[in-house]
Amino acid sequence: MEFFASPYLTDQKIKSFLEESCTRLCDWFATTDQREISPRFSELPEIDPFDEGLAPNELLDDLQLIMNGSYQPSHPGALAHLDPPPLVGSIVGDLISAGLNNNLLAEELSPSLTKLERSLCRWFAGKLGLPKSAGGVSASGGSLANLMALLVARSQAKRLYDTEIVVMASIEAHVSISRAIKVMGLPPHALCQLPTDNEGKIIISSLEENLRKIQSEGKKCFAVVATAGTTVRGAIDPLAEISNFCAKEGIWLHVDAAIGGVFSLSTSTSHLLSNISKADSVVINPQKVLGITKTSSLLLVANKADLYACFSTGFPYIEPSSDNEAQGGELGLQGTRPAEVLKLWIGLRQLGQKGINDLLDGSLKRRLYFYEKINRQKFKVISGPLHLLAFTPSSIDDIHAKEWSMTTKSKLLKNKFMLSRPNYKNRYYLKAVMGNPHTTLTHIDELIGILNQCI
Repeated sequence: MEFFASPYLTDQKIKSFLEESCTRLCDWFATTDQREISPRFSELPEIDPFDEGLAPNELLDDLQLIMNGSYQPSHPGALAHLDPPPLVGSIVGDLISAGLNNNLLAEELSPSLTKLERSLCRWFAGKLGLPKSAGGVSASGGSLANLMALLVARSQAKRLYDTEIVVMASIEAHVSISRAIKVMGLPPHALCQLPTDNEGKIIISSLEENLRKIQSEGKKCFAVVATAGTTVRGAIDPLAEISNFCAKEGIWLHVDAAIGGVFSLSTSTSHLLSNISKADSVVINPQKVLGITKTSSLLLVANKADLYACFSTGFPYIEPSSDNEAQGGELGLQGTRPAEVLKLWIGLRQLGQKGINDLLDGSLKRRLYFYEKINRQKFKVISGPLHLLAFTPSSIDDIHAKEWSMTTKSKLLKNKFMLSRPNYKNRYYLKAVMGNPHTTLTHIDELIGILNQCI
């Protein structure tokens, strides 16, 4: 077998290699329930390459060892994190994207895919209700997308030189916001963390109070971050009130909708994200609910020109695009980028609107079913309007809650259920994410039964 596919004819050995790879992957899917959700011990193949390259069957055997020790997102009991099973169409898109090996740095390196990315970002922006001037760019994960959004916000703010600058965000905002502050070279106190109410949402009055305090100290707030889907409970900040505040004060509004943003794609759930259309920038991660293979994240901005103004440095070695649009490498921090939009686009095409609706509605119905079934006299349950919820026994203190969460998580794993163990407001909880379409109501009944035995 040649190392590279021939540009002149079909190499049958390469074709067989790819077909056998697909067969092994399908077999791995089909035997999910025969293995642990997240194997604790696994055998690894040799790491160093040998003098002579391995034959296809030897390469596949090595790959099999890696597969056998991998996390199983397709298992019905995999409910710990925002990692649903991969959508089949998206897997195919990933394979084709790798085979094409195009580079979204510039249109001449990815002619059709550059146009696809522009069109898909406009489509998403339209679904969120952003203006016609909106556009965006794909990024390798929500953390990078959030960083880029804050960089754009800073670049658009006026009179920041020789002034200490601040970002206001919920105390329950994703850790990527504090990481972005650090990467931007700002001190930790440049992030003003706003308190939340009993539903995990920003207390609106704290915006005004903290802004006046920031201004009295001679500082400037250049962005407010609202969260549409917090990590532990799936809370959504009051977007209408926050957007009105930002408009009045002339402050950039960024919405981290990495978790909740996809719910804008269905008419039955879009009301959950009402007023997201007033944001200056939005991050959305289709990988977290729709099963688009990792990574799949978009940064959308109300005015696409803001991306270019922030990140463009010019490409003297690249031909201009055919329609005088900005090159992909001038719209974000990444230069070379794979065609991640291909797996997103083909995945959405495979699902169709009905499939998208069913996935979103199904995840909410599973959360509601779990919420109604769990004994809320024995458990304190925290949740929001999305598909996440966390719980802890009501009758024990914080120290014993930590012990309970460890022992219960271990017992659940033995019964092929995996939940995560977040520390929320100095108390440990168990968290369930109901985005796995393989999880049935029967599985949830079984899970509830085990939990009742752990009190």
